[in-house]
Amino acid sequence: MRFFLLSLAASLAGAVSIDLAQRDSPLEVQLSAVGNTAVKASITNKGASPLRVFKTGSILDDNAVEKVKVYQGDVLIPFEGVRLYVSTSSLDDTAFQTLAPGATLEKDFDIAHAHDVSAGGLYDIALNSALTYSSTDSNDLIGTVPIQSPVLTMTVDGAEASLTRAAFHAKTKRALLQADCTGAQRESLLKAFPICASRAAAASSAALTNAAKVKEYFKSDSTSVRNTVSGVFDKIAAECKDSTSGVSKQYCTDRDNNCQGGVIAYTYPARSYVVYCTGYFTRIVERSSECHHDDQPFVTMHEFTHLREIKGTDDYGVYGYAGVLKLSATQNLNHADTYALFSNAIDVGGSC
Repeated sequence: MRFFLLSLAASLAGAVSIDLAQRDSPLEVQLSAVGNTAVKASITNKGASPLRVFKTGSILDDNAVEKVKVYQGDVLIPFEGVRLYVSTSSLDDTAFQTLAPGATLEKDFDIAHAHDVSAGGLYDIALNSALTYSSTDSNDLIGTVPIQSPVLTMTVDGAEASLTRAAFHAKTKRALLQADCTGAQRESLLKAFPICASRAAAASSAALTNAAKVKEYFKSDSTSVRNTVSGVFDKIAAECKDSTSGVSKQYCTDRDNNCQGGVIAYTYPARSYVVYCTGYFTRIVERSSECHHDDQPFVTMHEFTHLREIKGTDDYGVYGYAGVLKLSATQNLNHADTYALFSNAIDVGGSC
């Protein structure tokens, strides 16, 4: 069973590039401004065959996931939306959308919802991600295509953007479901956290002593990289050690209407909380000793790296060991699955 969790000027290119985007893609993407902070993404299939794409967690998703990079000058505006962990087993047809040859899909979103652009002025927006797809007669995912847009420059009215942002978050707050983790769900997390802490401690030590493994997953075994990786795992270990206190809050009830389309868990870095969806408890095994296989502590560790207090990692639309190998060293150092997979490899040992 496999689980899946998503050009500026030369000075910015390294910050937004994904190695996947260097391959040819049948998809052409254009961004256009349709309001002060509203953006329309138009995705056209330039290929000769239909493409059946997986929507969850992508530019086609209605959830507040990361869709674009927003810059003001050379400064990357922090993303403040949720990050999802998605299971791709037993998907139904509603998780997909077919793009026929020559057809165009359009999706509107508002950058003010997940980025603070209330300062106003000129902003550069670019999409550089990926879409995963299935065959036309199956819901099994078989490949990934890059999606990359030209840069869109927008002039934003800061005061209006601030109102848009406030209205969106006020609406989200009213919709929050108040619930604690209880019963079997609480028991599962109380089992997962100590395992997470133990694995993180082992991974922290390995980051300093196992240069070959660090280089395999993070593309560099420099002292700086090894210290950074070790420090991230130290923070994860501390967060997993105590279920009663820490830098984040954990919920077992969907607070933001994101537990759908295969989503297993998600993190809201700007608000320092993690939500475990029903699938975390019903579709993810409690513990696995398989190489590059996720389990509940693996998912928890992945989500914790997204927290700003831990590392503030990205997903880059790339998941799993094969995806990790395609990222650059800079991206691996800020990639959630890279940390979780490294820890898994250290835990499994010689067979991984």
